[in-house]
Amino acid sequence: MANSTETPAERAHRTIHAGGEWLAASSGATREILDPADARPFAVIAEGDEKDTDLAVAAARRAFDTGEWPHTPVAERAALLRRVADLLVRDREPLGLLESRDAGKTVEEGRVDIDCVADAFRYFADLVAGEAPGRVVDAGSPDIHSVVVHEPVGVCAMITPWNYPLLQASWKIAPALAAGNTFVIKPSEITPMTTVALIDLLTEAGLPTGVANIVTGPGHSVGARLAEHPDVDLVSFTGGLISGTKVAQAAAVTVKKVALELGGKNPNVVFADACETEEGFDTAVDQALNAAFIHSGQVCSAGGRLIIEESVRERFVAELARRAARIRLGRGTEDGVECGPLVSEQQRAKTEDYVASALAEGAELRCGGKRPEPSPQRPETGYFYEPTVLDHCHREMKVVREEVFGPVLTVETFRTEDEAVALANDTEYGLAGAVWTADAGRARRVAGRLRHGTVWINDFHPYLPQAEWGGFGKSGVGRELGPAGLAEYRESKHVYQNLAPKPVRWFAG
Repeated sequence: MANSTETPAERAHRTIHAGGEWLAASSGATREILDPADARPFAVIAEGDEKDTDLAVAAARRAFDTGEWPHTPVAERAALLRRVADLLVRDREPLGLLESRDAGKTVEEGRVDIDCVADAFRYFADLVAGEAPGRVVDAGSPDIHSVVVHEPVGVCAMITPWNYPLLQASWKIAPALAAGNTFVIKPSEITPMTTVALIDLLTEAGLPTGVANIVTGPGHSVGARLAEHPDVDLVSFTGGLISGTKVAQAAAVTVKKVALELGGKNPNVVFADACETEEGFDTAVDQALNAAFIHSGQVCSAGGRLIIEESVRERFVAELARRAARIRLGRGTEDGVECGPLVSEQQRAKTEDYVASALAEGAELRCGGKRPEPSPQRPETGYFYEPTVLDHCHREMKVVREEVFGPVLTVETFRTEDEAVALANDTEYGLAGAVWTADAGRARRVAGRLRHGTVWINDFHPYLPQAEWGGFGKSGVGRELGPAGLAEYRESKHVYQNLAPKPVRWFAG
């Protein structure tokens, strides 16, 4: 086994962890990890493939079928999760910095992510430790004992995205471990570094050998093999719609459990009465900026569709554009930077294509829409793009229909409550949305009519570990966080015991 004091950088070429060993790819292939702020490599990882995936799944299978973890008392599993949370707090600074360099976000965003990861481990530790051992079912006879109990699913495959690498991993790993499962995780090949580091923390916390396994590599080989593998009992995927559809199709062959979180096109509905006071106006503008431009808009729940009442549209959009143009872009590790680069050149090119199509279809550019001028904080080689506000948009535009995953905010207007709801629901996605109003009755009505898995009222982006995170439409299947997040990693078993068995005599003779 590798020295536990090694850092991922020192362990270059050996970022596959299977059966307690850090390994290079069986093919010897590697991949450079680039800092999106300057496009320079800062780490090297193993580029695993199907053979490496099979090795990791076999280790997870052995650990589940013959190992101690599935049978470890709940209190001990919970204690281990709390130790992991403590280690995350201890390593908050280096992990936050690593997340910033890996994903391009600011260091402060990276630190907040690590705090949320620690919270997730603590939450699932408390949740599983506080549960009743089973639910008794009344069979109507004193001679029958009937109980529904929960057991781990088995080997869980986890495929995570590049935008929130460690946070998304924790939403899968923490409940899976709490429930007694083993797992193989495939982080994004673009941003794998903090997930690799987490495997070391799990080992340090005392997780038995073979329970936690990781394969670094591309989705077309590692992810595809995990989805179809006959020894995998559950696959949990967070990412794009096209890839998620392929995961579901591959998993269907072996009828394994599937959880999918596939993104969104999220409306931020602002009524005029929310802006009647200066404080209300300023708050709604500020939150519209946060909704659209946190992490350069590379957030599945980003509020990229501003749907605003016509009577306040011009004032609101003018102030929004003025402030968006002042957002300080730069390397996430620099002081004073408010927004970092996009994660890759491919993602920036995709964003540029969406903006170009919007302008061709009649949108009005209020700010942004281009690469910024280079500066000491913004190297010319970095993947930077200015926060962009596109006014006078409509539903037929590609930029309004499809998920951009970049710093682009579109503006649509409405006159009536019914029109606002219709616009907000006119999407094939249904992940999240928000409504801003000073009218409590309207807030409840509109929130109740929005077909989105999470609805915020007079706020945007907060989530609670104890709440469930899911979606309608093409935003996915299943739930993360909350009790339902734990339930995803369990099977229910009905145990029926006849305390006084007698002959049944179903047949004559």
